Amino acid sequence: MAENTGKIKIQYYRSKIATPVKHKLVVKGLGFTRLNQIVEREDSPSIRGMVAAVPHLVRIVE
Repeated sequence: MAENTGKIKIQYYRSKIATPVKHKLVVKGLGFTRLNQIVEREDSPSIRGMVAAVPHLVRIVE
């Protein structure tokens, strides 16, 4: 499912309330607006880098 046409599904599963401003901006840049939201993004090195910057807040869903 997520493997088709180079897309990945990312879930925002922990709150960004007590995190640094840069982490909040990364979560916003990924397109999240609500907790437990799942978005589908292009599987590119830039998106992978954003996910790697906040692994404690988001996770890749199969």
